Amino acid sequence: MQQAKYHGSCLCGAVQYELLDDFNDIIQCHCQKCRKATGTASATNAPVHKDTFKLVKGAAQLKAFASSANAKRYFCGECGSPVYSVKDTAPEIYRIRIGLIDEDIPHRIAKHVFVGSKANWDQIFDDAPQFEDFPST
Repeated sequence: MQQAKYHGSCLCGAVQYELLDDFNDIIQCHCQKCRKATGTASATNAPVHKDTFKLVKGAAQLKAFASSANAKRYFCGECGSPVYSVKDTAPEIYRIRIGLIDEDIPHRIAKHVFVGSKANWDQIFDDAPQFEDFPST
């Protein structure tokens, strides 16, 4: 059995997962849907292959919401913590919400996306590249 690289859990602990591999492409999304889903300025996501994501607790509590015609957002039905999202165009990739990872991580934000639609009160203070929408490459 493969050793977990990271562990993640929602606010109430009902949903828990393990990541079996590392990640490095942390994306700060400033689109309106991410703002609405998180209740704050942006969502901090990292794409991981679904085979490296292992749900260890809370399958019954994990709920899905179709936030668009081709994407679902998964969250804890008890506390509401966003866990990950999946696009129909790339079902093998889970976009995990980094704030749920329990351990310290060595990575930093790689890029800011959808800054063209960020909230007018949102300020970006790091020097990571910024994109008006989602870059094609």
